[in-house]
Amino acid sequence: MSGLQDLKKNLFGGTTTVGRQFGMIFTLVAIVLLFEVLTDGLTLTSGNLIAVVSQYSYILILAIGMLMVIVAGHIDLSVGSVAAFVGIVVAKSIAHFGIPWPLGIVLGLVVGALIGAWQGFWVAYIGVPAFIVTLAGMLLFRGGNQFIGNADTVPVPEGFRYIGAGYLPEVGPATGYNNLTLLLGLLGCLAVAWREWQARRTRKEMGAEPAPIWISGLRLAVMVGAIVFATLRFAGGRVGTSLPISGIILIVLVLIYSFYTRNTVSGRRIYAVGGNARAAELSGVKLQRVNFFVMCNMGVLAALAGMIFVARSAASGPQDGLSWELDAIAAVFIGGAAVSGGLGTVSGSIVGGLVMALLNNGLQLMGVGVDLVQMIKGLVLLLAVAIDVYNKSQGRFSIVDSIMRPLRRDAPSVPAPLVEAPRQSDKTPAAG
Repeated sequence: MSGLQDLKKNLFGGTTTVGRQFGMIFTLVAIVLLFEVLTDGLTLTSGNLIAVVSQYSYILILAIGMLMVIVAGHIDLSVGSVAAFVGIVVAKSIAHFGIPWPLGIVLGLVVGALIGAWQGFWVAYIGVPAFIVTLAGMLLFRGGNQFIGNADTVPVPEGFRYIGAGYLPEVGPATGYNNLTLLLGLLGCLAVAWREWQARRTRKEMGAEPAPIWISGLRLAVMVGAIVFATLRFAGGRVGTSLPISGIILIVLVLIYSFYTRNTVSGRRIYAVGGNARAAELSGVKLQRVNFFVMCNMGVLAALAGMIFVARSAASGPQDGLSWELDAIAAVFIGGAAVSGGLGTVSGSIVGGLVMALLNNGLQLMGVGVDLVQMIKGLVLLLAVAIDVYNKSQGRFSIVDSIMRPLRRDAPSVPAPLVEAPRQSDKTPAAG
């Protein structure tokens, strides 16, 4: 195999997790570089990158939960209203009833879980389509937000604001950078190196041929280089700023849910249900439990996203959560999820959310008005995907197909025999 073929197969379309991550980073780098040129270098400044994470972390958190809902074959239109409802409940509880803000966060998560359980009950056990249930929920909880808050803004205390507007603190010697952010970057580099080594060892143990060592080295160098660059940017912001706390929460959630969806039996069952619900049921998967769980989980993450937004805004208001569900759904589909369910990844959804965030941020940095930003985003995304789909149908090179192929491979496969094939001796001879 030639060096170019090795590069194409293993660097962009390989089967290791690191290879898939590199393909997604490649997509983000292309977008970032485009706007870096168009905005005269403003996109990659420390202040702008910190602002992007701080401003869009709640949408990315919603995208994680929305991925699981969509993979299971459903849709949730209520996440924005649920987030707004939980936000006003928590703000009112802290401001008017004197509840300590840490207990307010717990209260918000509990309320989100109850809302998710309410909607999950109708979807899983009554059989009402999730589209209808969550459409009703969107109206119900939007009205609940305005009813409880009387269409007013309710401020939250300084301590509560830390989860949405706080940054990693300054500790240790004066290095000119945020030392905790540097430490996280170092840990990220070590984790990437360990996973690359682990992937090569696993392939050898399975008897498969690992990627050429130069490919692994190049892939590792690119990953480490990206982490180091991002670390220095986030650690080198103005005094008092660094990696946002909301970004830390997002990173933790990505790690937890990536492991859950790819390495646990219950996580794989979500893909089995979305891929073929009937076959999954015949193989012993409890459909009602899976559907109930994904809706309940979505309620918890919507509550968390709502509280982070309220914390960053310093107050809860009647306009919170508007159109959040559309941004979350777009992030999941751009990240490679299938409309019919059964396909998609947490990492892909994060990439989709970052694509939307960077597109929106780049247009704003160029001085484009909010109205035109929405129009340009819609037209650019529609035309780009339409042209790419046309090229694919004509057998030409497809950018989306080549970039999203690694994302599709990242989805956990359904356990091999979902339904045991009948043995030859069990077959009934045909009549006649």
